[in-house]
Amino acid sequence: MCGRYAQSAQMRDLIEQFEVTGVAPQEALPQNWNIAPTNEIYIIRSSAFNGGDTFSRDLTTLSWGLIAPWLKDENEAKISQSRAINARSESIHEKPTFRDAFRRTRCLIPAEGYYEWATALGAYSPKQPFFITSENGKQLSIAGIWSSWQSPDGTLIESASVITREAVGGLATIHSRMPVMMPRDRWDAWLNPQERDIPTLHKLMLLEKPAANLVAHPVSSDVNSVANTGERLTRAITLGEPETLF
Repeated sequence: MCGRYAQSAQMRDLIEQFEVTGVAPQEALPQNWNIAPTNEIYIIRSSAFNGGDTFSRDLTTLSWGLIAPWLKDENEAKISQSRAINARSESIHEKPTFRDAFRRTRCLIPAEGYYEWATALGAYSPKQPFFITSENGKQLSIAGIWSSWQSPDGTLIESASVITREAVGGLATIHSRMPVMMPRDRWDAWLNPQERDIPTLHKLMLLEKPAANLVAHPVSSDVNSVANTGERLTRAITLGEPETLF
């Protein structure tokens, strides 16, 4: 997890659900049911009012896959992105690519749902894709980190990564990893750039029921190709016996 996800919400709906009080993009991103690494995505983050201690909640767009801060070459930066779309919650505070962003620039990544491919260690045929979403129809609120990187020509590129954890419950029968979900009552603490205590941040990612309200169903292998998109990719298909859903 997580290599593809879907986002088809209207920008006004994201602003409402995530209680955005600050800036928002002038133009919405196109609907995309097969978002891939390096694509432009939405995130929610905090910014200070006039450099003070009061923060607004902003909706912005950037590219998926964190660029390692020490890179100097733009080609290397693009390669770095494709390798850093996910950050493991267990080691995020230690990894050079992620540790500074974890302490300083955290975000929420809204998603309609995400795709996962069954592993050989699970209950389903290897590489069978599944779509995981919320049973209540609301946007998933995924914990993430973001950072800024300046190219040699001075161009500023912002990028983000999804934070993942060990999968639990029925999701573990599909794949060993899942995204870290961030409940609404923890948004302010998670987005607060002044909160930099590592144990506190790790505690925010620990949930009693990490997979609460998540449901999964198998989908067509058409999602395997980034050239394919459309709502049809998220529709459930029927698997043959003995493959049944949890």
